[in-house]
Amino acid sequence: MPEATLRPRCEQPDDFIAQSRSEAGLLAQKMDSVEPCRLIASWSSIFRRSYRQGRSLRSPASQGFGMRSTTALRSAVFALTASFLFATPERATAEELLKARLAQNLGPISGLAIVANAKGIFARQGLDISVSNFTSGKQCLDTVLGGGADIATTAEAPVTAAAMAQQPIAFVAGMEYSDLKTMTAASAGIKTKADLRGKRIAFTAGTGSEVYTSVLLKAAGLTSKDVTLVNLRPQEMLPAMAAGSIDAFDTWEPHVANAKKALGEGAIPLETKGLYSETFNIVVTQSYLAANPAIVSKFLASLVEAEGWLKAHPDEAIDVIAAATGMKRDELAAIWPDYVYHVRLDDRILTTLKTHAAWRLETGNHPPGASMPDFSKVLVTAPLKALDPARVTLEARP
Repeated sequence: MPEATLRPRCEQPDDFIAQSRSEAGLLAQKMDSVEPCRLIASWSSIFRRSYRQGRSLRSPASQGFGMRSTTALRSAVFALTASFLFATPERATAEELLKARLAQNLGPISGLAIVANAKGIFARQGLDISVSNFTSGKQCLDTVLGGGADIATTAEAPVTAAAMAQQPIAFVAGMEYSDLKTMTAASAGIKTKADLRGKRIAFTAGTGSEVYTSVLLKAAGLTSKDVTLVNLRPQEMLPAMAAGSIDAFDTWEPHVANAKKALGEGAIPLETKGLYSETFNIVVTQSYLAANPAIVSKFLASLVEAEGWLKAHPDEAIDVIAAATGMKRDELAAIWPDYVYHVRLDDRILTTLKTHAAWRLETGNHPPGASMPDFSKVLVTAPLKALDPARVTLEARP
């Protein structure tokens, strides 16, 4: 404790100050072995003894000590006590962080996970999350199923594929949804959905892009036989369009915005708003959930906290997510309203999963002998319901 803090204005400290300093020193030496409540009681005893022995801080023996020195002494006492009470739990927490591996689609659709990591929310919730980034949710879920990660951010398409293959997955929460979009080459002359006939359309097999393409063609009165479908990864679509290899592509942001920026008037978005919204979700394996319920609970709590922070600080959230994804801030800001961030399990998610599964059965895009999955075995509500029951609003039977 600094000497100046306890020095009275008079030349010689009275016996109370000397005794207080001595006892404070002894207590400081014993802090590591003293329980917090006992420590506070020990500090309090210093003052109680002084008053019992008639050593009033306003007595002649302490003349000149005054109210300021009394306040300084008490401030020092409680500052030292607080440093013990609060620093120790922080050290313990750092030592007890639970480790988990996240396979993350590095895009704004993973915004809540990005914020939770960048703002230290995972750590505050008691987690040490190592992140591996991918360009699609399918890659993320495949990594988890292969044992290379513990938690996946993924859309509904990989979920239905895994469920139909009877993979033991646990869908624990949705965290975002947004519309998929179509970008066309200006030279292709595509002004309406019907103009897609005879065109070369890129999509990404096994993702929401494939389902969206099917829905788009149906809305246009077309079938897959009326167009040429080209399977490309999202990052390959812009170069293919620039090279003239495709006439249009179906995918999620920011790839559509990137094409518009790169090609300028050479790229024209097709109006398809509201046609198909892709959900983005948190999925683990059943065995991982059974073995690590605390990690899953803390992970979901982190996303809920990140959601609150993101909605309270949208401008800073755009900065954080743009920096993480390598986007320019103004480009993300322009499409920010497209992303709806909300941690939940609701009928919209269930409807999307069932619609997607029905599409697989209709098109034959499923394992041999597959049927409509029993989503009551896929959607696991307990972790999120325990955290916040209001976020689980499933009314239809999975």
